Amino acid sequence: MAGNSSFDEILSTTLKNYIPKLTDNIFSARPLFYALTNGQTIRRVSGGSNIVVPVIYGTNSTAGSYAGTDTIDTTAQTGISAAEYDWKQYAATVTISGIEEAKNNGEAQIIDLLEGKIFQTQETVIENMNTMFWADASGDDWNGLHLIVAKPNTSLGGIDPTGAGNSWWKSTETDEGGALTQLTMATVYNTISVGNDQPTIIITTQTLYEKYESLLESQIRYTDTDVADGGFQNLLFKGAPVTFDGAATSGQMMFLNTKYLQLVAHSDVWFKPTPFVRPTNQDAVFSQLLCYGNLTCSNRARQGYIFGATA
Repeated sequence: MAGNSSFDEILSTTLKNYIPKLTDNIFSARPLFYALTNGQTIRRVSGGSNIVVPVIYGTNSTAGSYAGTDTIDTTAQTGISAAEYDWKQYAATVTISGIEEAKNNGEAQIIDLLEGKIFQTQETVIENMNTMFWADASGDDWNGLHLIVAKPNTSLGGIDPTGAGNSWWKSTETDEGGALTQLTMATVYNTISVGNDQPTIIITTQTLYEKYESLLESQIRYTDTDVADGGFQNLLFKGAPVTFDGAATSGQMMFLNTKYLQLVAHSDVWFKPTPFVRPTNQDAVFSQLLCYGNLTCSNRARQGYIFGATA
């Protein structure tokens, strides 16, 4: 071939080496991504027909005091089930045209060209995945907060919350129906908390964030240093950082306990680059970045949201 005979090899090596930086940039770019990955690792799963997440919905009735030679209860227990999630797929393509290849022939130029293409792909993935993780898993999309949290009566993970005995698989929803108040926020927060198991982050729109900020004007305002270190503006509410995301739905405020929200990634296919190939009908080379995984929840009752709120 004309030009640099090592073109494809340089591309493949550079892209492979860039992947860790690419994923770091993507999952630290938005508050929701950051909340799902900061302080805890993405769960890696090697395979299986489905992603299986254990859920606990009942207590152990055999627990109790006894004296001397009293019979100890050995009744078989229920109360443990599993939510099953489908594997979902996501891909982005890095394409370099023949004319771009001809104009960038030296190794340094090739690397600069590819890094520009990767940056373009990274920014697109950030926007698209962030929108997807706020949505409701329509079509081939991955699970999002509108399904997991904002549709408490919709089946999730194969469990129907409207079925007999399944009320434990519902999130908490509250219709503010007017100006946001701290009282409503406190009610949702307290409802989905049990002891020290409390919401870890509250994400809303810029409008409602600013409304909450105005409610604190006469008070001391604190921020969460971890979220601030991630580059996000935030204020605290009962210990949980409150921040805003451009993809959040108007009038909504999400109260999330990320202990039970887990981004599951296939251990072998997570932003895995394919070798650069040359189609027979195109003057170009391309590589695809492939992801298998899904956003899962193991305790829906620890999630809540407010809707219908205004400033």
